[in-house]
Amino acid sequence: MRRTTSTATSADAGTAHASAMTTIRRVAPYLWPDGQAWVKRRVVLAMLFLLAAKLVSVATPYIYKLAVDSLSNEAGSDPRALIGLGAVGLVVAYGLARLGAVAFGELRDAVFVRVGQRAIRRLAIETFTHIHRLSLRYHITRKTGGLSRIIERGVKGVDFLLRFLLLSIGPLILELTMVSVIFAVVFGWQYAAVVVVTIALYVWFTFTVTEWRVKLRREMNDQDTDANQKAIDSLLNFETVKYFNAESREAERYDSAMRRYESAAVKTGLSLSFLNVGQATLITSGLVIVMAMSALGVRAGTLTVGDFVMVNAYMIQITMPLNFLGTVYREIRQALVDMGEMFGLLGQPAEINDAPDAKPLRVTAGEIVFDDVHFGYEPTREILKGVSFTLKPGQKLALVGHSGSGKSTIGRLLFRFYDVTSGAVRIDGQDIRDVTQTSLHAQIGVVPQDTVLFNDTIRYNIAYGRADATEDEIVAAAKAAKIHDFVSRLPEGYDTKVGERGLKLSGGEKQRVGIARTLLKNPPILILDEATSALDTQTERSIQESLAEMGQGRSVITIAHRLSTIADADQILVLDEGRVIERGTHDELLEADGTYAAMWQRQVMEDEDFASPLVEFQGAKPDAPLTEREAARERNARAAPVG
Repeated sequence: MRRTTSTATSADAGTAHASAMTTIRRVAPYLWPDGQAWVKRRVVLAMLFLLAAKLVSVATPYIYKLAVDSLSNEAGSDPRALIGLGAVGLVVAYGLARLGAVAFGELRDAVFVRVGQRAIRRLAIETFTHIHRLSLRYHITRKTGGLSRIIERGVKGVDFLLRFLLLSIGPLILELTMVSVIFAVVFGWQYAAVVVVTIALYVWFTFTVTEWRVKLRREMNDQDTDANQKAIDSLLNFETVKYFNAESREAERYDSAMRRYESAAVKTGLSLSFLNVGQATLITSGLVIVMAMSALGVRAGTLTVGDFVMVNAYMIQITMPLNFLGTVYREIRQALVDMGEMFGLLGQPAEINDAPDAKPLRVTAGEIVFDDVHFGYEPTREILKGVSFTLKPGQKLALVGHSGSGKSTIGRLLFRFYDVTSGAVRIDGQDIRDVTQTSLHAQIGVVPQDTVLFNDTIRYNIAYGRADATEDEIVAAAKAAKIHDFVSRLPEGYDTKVGERGLKLSGGEKQRVGIARTLLKNPPILILDEATSALDTQTERSIQESLAEMGQGRSVITIAHRLSTIADADQILVLDEGRVIERGTHDELLEADGTYAAMWQRQVMEDEDFASPLVEFQGAKPDAPLTEREAARERNARAAPVG
């Protein structure tokens, strides 16, 4: 009976831009989290300081008016009777008011900064964790450089949104409302009408042009991401670029991407100039109109010089944040786009999930069973077509076959990078889809063909096998992997940095570090994915000794390119186009004279020195009597034609 799983969604399915309101709703819980009373207290306190700052700010021009009227001795104006202060006292009060507005604003920021930074940290770690939950399928179809840019811009967008949407747009609306009310009460509805119409036109123009500019900015971001990806890709392949003398080709490739970015950036810059000119025209027109109206009022004797000055002060006071509104809105709109991409990434579903009732994997013996396994990376292209085998506890199973036959896919399915389309994979009778991924991964060690190391110390890379390992355990693992002597000769020993992806070490040294960290993990099941195929023969033989020792007492699946490395396997499967076409021991397959025997003959002809080192590679001493199987292998090797 076949057991099916849901197919994967497209790698880009979850990256559609979230709407602005959806994005804001996603951020809101980080500002008002359940069970975090201290966060809520800080938000409320910040809002109180914000309100105080705006009240003082709106009162400042009125104090300025009183000071001017006091100095000009305007008829009908008696500010000293009104507030009991003289001109000098009013000037001092004006200065204190300006200082108070700034002080309350800074207190608001000081109280809120921890809330904002906490929200950014939580979102960043949530995104980082989610990316690690996504499937291997997703990661091999996405560009790392582009992915990092999405995260970087998204986190910056959250920072900007928290600071300006909450602490700038809200206060601006409050201030504009208060100024409009003051104009209507003190000077008449005509003044308020001019202010309201000016603000309305300004906001409409700003929002309309900015929406157009968002499309240009999005195109610019896409080109920026593409250029960044090409740069990272080229730098990661630095040696390849040098090998093929392709510096100029890479520079042209990068310049081509930057040329497209330049074009998009120029359009964005020109549109910004158009926006700024339009905004200045509207706000200046409103300022001139109300100033002219107040000037006529002063001439007619209905307003004082202080009133004229107050009108000017209020208009300038709202002009500055309105100009700021243009910048803030543009940035907020862009931040929403960037955050939408990040939340789209968070919305990308994980392909492999634990079952609701998943239990920890219990490895009692290490028996591995593939039961009629079918699988394809794409629905239309099946890779494995009914693969079945049983690996007994403590035995070694080898997988051989031509490229694309499905060897590495079997290892990925066992580690559950993917779920089988049908059939089942079991460890000690437990379907791996019914156990937790964490417990499954803890029981399997993998030595890949190309060990990739972190850009940290040798100690860190070995200890990655088990985070709580002691120094003695790290050294013991290094000795078992035959890397300790090499490390000891280095000036900085285990504190030596290995460089990005371990490029400061040779291929054999990297493989030994990889073996050491897998030994430190000490898993009962081991996958060797062509762990030595990229190495020279001498290094390969040396590392094979370490691998052979590591496999003792463990269930081992070896994916082999060189057949000499798996001649001692308890069972060998020959794969072709996703099917097992031959199975048996090395001797049995040679006697069958089929595909495996042909592959063996071909490799023997390619290596004239193969026959003599075979027994030595398997660990036999020169004078030690050969076992029956070893003797048979040696006879087969000698009988094979040597080119």
